[in-house]
Amino acid sequence: MSLDRFYPIFDHSDWLKRMLPLGIKLVQLRIKDQPEDVVREQITLSRDLCARHGATLVINDYWQAAIDLGCTWLHLGQEDLDDADLTAIRKAGIRLGVSTHDDDELERVLAFDPDYVALGPVYPTILKKMKWHQQGLPRVTEWKARVGATPLVGIGGMSVERAAGVFEAGADIVSVVTDITLNADPESRVRQWIEATR
Repeated sequence: MSLDRFYPIFDHSDWLKRMLPLGIKLVQLRIKDQPEDVVREQITLSRDLCARHGATLVINDYWQAAIDLGCTWLHLGQEDLDDADLTAIRKAGIRLGVSTHDDDELERVLAFDPDYVALGPVYPTILKKMKWHQQGLPRVTEWKARVGATPLVGIGGMSVERAAGVFEAGADIVSVVTDITLNADPESRVRQWIEATR
């Protein structure tokens, strides 16, 4: 199964309602600091929206809810890997993407045979405070050589204008958050992203 090259991340199903009709084919739902019932409701709504629009939904972090609700993709950060039941995740047939930021994390992740590896932040990001400085395009090229056929996702500080360089450096997929969610015209920005990545 090949994944789309454009990979936006949203924190609520309302974003999916707005953006999926524009042609998004790969999307992550990343919910933070919400009670379990809200999380499960959001996952269910997003799962059904993606099914209706023929899009692949990736659930961030909530691996048990992803299993229970019949989701097919999961994204885990390094801390999430410590707590997740990877055997149960794989037994449920869920495909797995994982975040990496340095050599040790990449080596750890490759041992799990992930379905994609994310590298970030490629550029400075305002989304969250990180102990890692920007990785830069040379690191994207290095990571791609190391992951081989596994899809490589570039994330962090992404914009339509930077996407071509990230692809040229070796990324298979570019993931984006604030370039859309903080844009004055998010729908127009998504159309630009789709045009730049298809």
